[in-house]
Order: sequence, then structure tokens, then C-alpha cells
Amino acid sequence: MTQPTRGFEPAVLVLEDGTRYDGAAYGARGRSLGEAVFATGMTGYQETLSDPSYAGQIVVMTAPHIGNTGMNDEDLESAKLWVAGFVVRDPSRVVSNFRSQRSLEDDLVAQGIIGISGIDTRAVTRRLRDAGSMRAGVFSGGDASLSPDEQLRTVQGGAAMAGLNLSGQVSTIEKYVIPAEGDRIGNLAVLDLGVKTSTLNYLAARGFDVHVLPQSATLDDVLALDPVGAFYSNGPGDPGASDQHVELLQGILRADVPFFGICFGNQLLGRALGFGTYKLGFGHRGINQPVVDTSTGRVEVTSHNHGFAVDAPIGVISESSTGFGRVEVSHVNLNDNVVEGLNALDIPAFSVQYHPEAAAGPHDSNYLFDRFRDLVVANLKDKN
Repeated sequence: MTQPTRGFEPAVLVLEDGTRYDGAAYGARGRSLGEAVFATGMTGYQETLSDPSYAGQIVVMTAPHIGNTGMNDEDLESAKLWVAGFVVRDPSRVVSNFRSQRSLEDDLVAQGIIGISGIDTRAVTRRLRDAGSMRAGVFSGGDASLSPDEQLRTVQGGAAMAGLNLSGQVSTIEKYVIPAEGDRIGNLAVLDLGVKTSTLNYLAARGFDVHVLPQSATLDDVLALDPVGAFYSNGPGDPGASDQHVELLQGILRADVPFFGICFGNQLLGRALGFGTYKLGFGHRGINQPVVDTSTGRVEVTSHNHGFAVDAPIGVISESSTGFGRVEVSHVNLNDNVVEGLNALDIPAFSVQYHPEAAAGPHDSNYLFDRFRDLVVANLKDKN
């Protein structure tokens, strides 16, 4: 990869079905392969880029103008940018925000993120909505001059997201602790499957000493903390390829440790309770997804980033086939009737498919962190 130079440099986005979009090089130069997905947020591109859930994905921004507020260190959701590639229509030529420390392209170049600009991203989005998320490649620099056939063969030779386990690529290597704020409740075991900084801060703000564990943690590692609760984070990849995390979660549940899961954690709770998971056609990615709470009828506008979902019956109480009692679907997506949350009725466990930490918004679902705190406190009182 080379530094960008001034002036137009050709680049191309190639989808695995042979569809091509010619544009200009943006960010680092070279080739990048991944799953093409679209994100509908008009703001929050920095949080999207630094969300580990986007590892392995080439993100197409549907909003046409990206980069006008630049980049800063405060809003990063992790220590690096994780996207495999970045596709925008009109990158801002001027950074206009008092909090900005550098331009978006500065960070793309510095971290080797290969992008493309100057293409109709809404046309790409329509293609992905019709045909589904698919493998793709961004080619710029010397790779832009490869023949179309060679570029397509390269894309079609890339890894598909189905069956892919990416937790080891995004998880912390070493355990670390974020101290509780305010009145301390106890130790919370967090399995880092691609966790976001804002999630950890919200948990610490509820009185938990947040012990962030690598994805390779064992049940002994978790129980050694004498945890008052356990949490599974968001993350990339196929939940069907994470058997070890399902087995770990079943051990946590059998130990009567209250559990809360977000996104990937929701899918893994579903599997732990005996439900299957499946790949969505083009997934949910954006900050404006309407979700209804089935118990109250209240509709929340929510932030999403997932390509897989739990296959559980809606509107009925099910029996866990793995021995954890009754389970209900707690939240449902109003756009397509996809399961967005699970609630275990006989053990202290629940999860949601969306992101209640919602950086950069909305914040309708932030109350779920309070709900988890209340669940843990009630469980401690029952034990005493």
C-alpha cells in the first residue's frame, strides 16, 4: 500500500456476481477483500469504522457525504479501524468540526484501509438489497489495472462470511479491568467477542468492576472472578462457528450467573438455549431500525450491525431444548419480523440483537443496562 497522491486515481469495486463500479481511490491503495454490506447512518462513520463487528466487511455508506467532521481520539470504539474496506460517494474535502484532530482519509491511510469514492453508493445498496450481501473487492493503485476477469476471480476466491469465526481476530489478548463508578455491585465477567468501548463504559457506570476476558476464556476463568454477572459482547462472524462460546455460556447459565448479551451475544444465547441461527439476506446495519418490545408494545429506534439472526418462534413461550426452562422472544424488528431479543423466564438471562450503547445514537434502548443491573441486584438478594 502506498500513500495517496493528489489528483484522480482510478479504483473499482467488484462484487462477486460480476457487478463493477468505477470510481476514485480513497484512503490507502492496494486491494481489499471482504463481505460487501451497507450502513444507513447519516452520522457516526467514525464509530462504524472502529466497531470490531465490521471486521471482514467492506462497508458501503448510503449517506452521500462522508467525512465532514473529521476524526478524533475520543469517539473511537476500539483501538483501531476494523473494516476491510470503505465505500463512499462524496468524501468531504474540508474538515469542519472543533473536535476534529485529523481528516478521515488521514486515518484510512495511516491504518491501511483501502477505500473507493465517487460511485453511486445507493445504487450499490439497491444491488445488495436485491441480491444479498456478497463477497467483494476494492482495487486501487496497481491493482486497479488488473484485468476485470482477474479481479473477479480474486473476489470469488475470498472467504465467505457464513461459517467464519472471527472472534480470535478482534478479541483482547490479555485480560483487563475497568473499575466501577459509584456504588460497587461486584465483578462482571465480559467475554470480548469484539466489544465496543462505550459498552464497557456503560457497564462500569452501573457499578460493575468490568473484567474484560479474551474470547479463549474458560469457565474456570470466569468463575474464578466470583462474578455477580456475565456479559457477551457484539462481534463479527457466524454464530454457528462459535461452539466453544456456546458451551462456555451454558456453563455460566448452569452456575446461576445472571447473563446479558448484545448482538453476537444474543445469537450465542439463542444457541445456548437450543435455537438455531441463520444468515440474513443483507443484514441490519444502521441507526434507525424500529424494534417493538413484545411485553409493552413500546417501539424503540435502535442501532444495528448484524448479518445473522436467531431462529426462534415469535408470540409463544418456548421450552429450551437444552434444559434452561421457558424462553420468550422479547423484541421483534418491525421492518421484517426478525427476532431482536430473548428473555429466559426461569433463569436470570436475557439478550438483545441490537446495540443499546448506540454510538453515535439513538439512545432509546440505554435502559437495558439498568435492567441488567437490576437483574443482578435481585439475584444477589435472592442468594442472601
